[in-house]
Amino acid sequence: MEGLRAEQDEIRCPSCGGQGTYRPEAAALVCRSCGNARDLSCPDRDEAARAETAHDPARNDDIPKAEAQIFDGAHLHACTACGGQIVFAGHAMSENCPYCDGAVVLGPEEAAYATMGLVPFRIVETEARMKARAWIARRLAAPRDLARAAADGRLAGLYAPFWTFDSEEAIEYWARYKVRSGKRTRIRTVRGRMRTRFNDLLVPASPHVTALIRDGILHDFKPSDLRAFRPGYLAGFAAERHHQTVAEGLRANEDDKALLIRNRIKKHEGRPNLFDIGYRTDTTGIHYRRILLPVWIVHYQHRGTAYRVVVSGIDGRTFGERPFSAIKLALYSGAIAAAAIAVGLAWGAAGVL
Repeated sequence: MEGLRAEQDEIRCPSCGGQGTYRPEAAALVCRSCGNARDLSCPDRDEAARAETAHDPARNDDIPKAEAQIFDGAHLHACTACGGQIVFAGHAMSENCPYCDGAVVLGPEEAAYATMGLVPFRIVETEARMKARAWIARRLAAPRDLARAAADGRLAGLYAPFWTFDSEEAIEYWARYKVRSGKRTRIRTVRGRMRTRFNDLLVPASPHVTALIRDGILHDFKPSDLRAFRPGYLAGFAAERHHQTVAEGLRANEDDKALLIRNRIKKHEGRPNLFDIGYRTDTTGIHYRRILLPVWIVHYQHRGTAYRVVVSGIDGRTFGERPFSAIKLALYSGAIAAAAIAVGLAWGAAGVL
C-alpha cells in the first residue's frame, strides 16, 4: 500500500491536512478546505517525461525492464455497463464511468504500467459545458428540444490513456492508375521505393478510447506540453491506466499507419488517383511514450438514446454525437430541390442550358 500512501500524501494539504483538487484555472493543486495552492510542475522531471523509450520488436521480451508492470496502490473501479476500468485520485466530481456514464463498482488493487507523462487539464468545467452547448446550438437539422436535453447532461473529466510512436519506414510499393486518351482508358502499373518517418503518432491505448474521443484531442497534442506524472494532477478527475503491452499498442496503430503510408505513397508518386496500392515496409527506430491526455465528456440522452459530446481538456476543441430532426431534414431537402429547380429554370430562360 506504499503507492496509495504516497498518493494520499501528495493530495493532502501541507497546511491543514485537507484534500486537494487540481484546478485547471490555477494550474495548481488547491486545498478544498483552506484554499492553499501548490504548483505541481518540476522542470527537470517534466523534461524527462518528454523523453521516449526505444523498442526492438525482434526482442523476445516485449516489456522492457523500465516498463515492467507496477502496483501503484490505487483501487480499480470497473464499469458495469461498458467494462471500462478507471481509477479516482482523491475527491472526484462524479464516480460514474466517464466513458458511458454507467455505474462503477470498486475492484481489487491491480497492476498497471507506469505512466511516463501527462498533459494537465487547461479547460475548466464551466468552459467545457459552454463549448458543448455551443456545439449543440450550431447543429443543423437538430430537434428543437436538443439544447435542453444536452443542458441536463452529466459532465465527466477523464485522463485517457494514449501512446505516442515514432518509427522509420523503408517502403517498397506497387500500385495502379488510370490513363485516359480520348474515349479509351488504360490501366498502368507503377512500382517504387521510398523512405519516410513517423513522429509522435497519437494512438489510443484502450478500446474504450473511441474515435470520437481521439478526434477530440488529436489536433491539440504537443509533446512539449507533457509533464511528469504526479497523482495530484488526477485529483478531482478520473483516469484509465495503461494495461497494453508495446506490441499491442503497435497493433492498435496498424490501420491508421497503413492509411498514412498509402497517402504518402500517393504524394511521393504525385498521383492522387492511385488505387490497388500494396506495399512492404521495414520498420526500424521505434520509440514510444505511455501518456495520459485530458478530455471532458458530456453524456446526455434524447428520447431514450444516449449521446456524447467530447471537449478537449487542452484547448476546448469539440466533437460530438447528435440526433437529427426528420421534419427539418425534409424541409432542408425540399428547399435545396426547389433552389436547384429555380436555378435550372433561370439558366434555361437565359439560354445557358
